[in-house]
Amino acid sequence: MPKPKGQKNQNNKAKHSKLMAQKKNKLKSEGMTRKERLKAIIKKAKDQD
Repeated sequence: MPKPKGQKNQNNKAKHSKLMAQKKNKLKSEGMTRKERLKAIIKKAKDQD
């Protein structure tokens, strides 16, 4: 049977967009924590001099 008109991939598209948003947010948060860690290391190194 053919699929109803206009509902071809809506479920898969919704799942894919949700997963891609999760991936984007994860990369963003990892980048922020990495930057903070590097800033702390640089600050500690400057304080020791």
